[in-house]
Amino acid sequence: MQETEQKTTSLRQFSNFFLENQEKFLAFAYSYLRDKEEAEDILMEAMITLWENKEKWAKDSNWHGLLLTIIKNKALNFLAHQEVRLRAEEEISSHKLRELNLRVSTLEACNPELIFDKEIQHIVQKALLEMPEQSRRIFILSRYQNTPNKQIAEQLGLSVKSVEFHITKALKILRTELKDYLISILF
Repeated sequence: MQETEQKTTSLRQFSNFFLENQEKFLAFAYSYLRDKEEAEDILMEAMITLWENKEKWAKDSNWHGLLLTIIKNKALNFLAHQEVRLRAEEEISSHKLRELNLRVSTLEACNPELIFDKEIQHIVQKALLEMPEQSRRIFILSRYQNTPNKQIAEQLGLSVKSVEFHITKALKILRTELKDYLISILF
């Protein structure tokens, strides 16, 4: 029974100690953490740690000093964890920023007209290679070298009508190959 009374007395003293000093200890924790809820959590954890280890301390121990030391250590652990988390977030953010900058610079360097022109040129070159030799030669003379139809006819020993036929044939092949692009060009 005497042991129970001692425990009750000890608990009452501890509770009084806590209530009398709670604001002071909370202010100490808050001054380093700058987060009221976290400071309250650390204070409560420190009080529980102090109470659970009360048997280790001498009766004349400086409970103020012990509790402040526990709060300090718990706050240091919390801040160290925060620092690790913030560095990780910063690293992730830095990586995302680098990736974003790369996408922006790539998009800025992109010239859709140039890509479009290259694609069209590729399709035209491919279509020219697939044309009959005579049609290809006449189309190149007419469109790339700006040679008049009459001069092409004289040069190749053909009639002007035959030259016009080959040019029409080549244009028809190109229109077929470029049908998807012609719609885009018109708009």
